[in-house]
Order: sequence, then structure tokens, then C-alpha cells
Amino acid sequence: MTLQQRTLTWHKSSRSAAAGHCVEVAPATAVVFVRDSKNASGPVLEFAAERWADFLAGVRDGEFDR
Repeated sequence: MTLQQRTLTWHKSSRSAAAGHCVEVAPATAVVFVRDSKNASGPVLEFAAERWADFLAGVRDGEFDR
């Protein structure tokens, strides 16, 4: 984990289950970091801010609904 990743402010959804099956996100200037909330010291994914916005729009539009 880089110094920048260690100094980020991580957020978890208010809709997260009590069992902890969720991810946390930390927006930065041009990227959004994502990690498993149960394994905060584990791997961190990095997405371009634009691509993350596209993903969220797809979620809101039901693009990934089963």
C-alpha cells in the first residue's frame, strides 16, 4: 500500500450488511480506491474516477441487476 493509500479517508455504504459483506471506497484526485472492508490491509483496487462514475451510473440504472 502506498503512502497516499494509507492517508486516504475510507467510506463504507450506509446500506452495508451487519455481517460486513461490503467494500470501502476512498476517492482521491483522479482515482477511486476500493478495498474489502473485512481485510483493510489486503489488496486495493484502483479505478480512474471517470470509470468509477460510469460504474455507479450503471448501478443506479439497473445495468447489473439480475
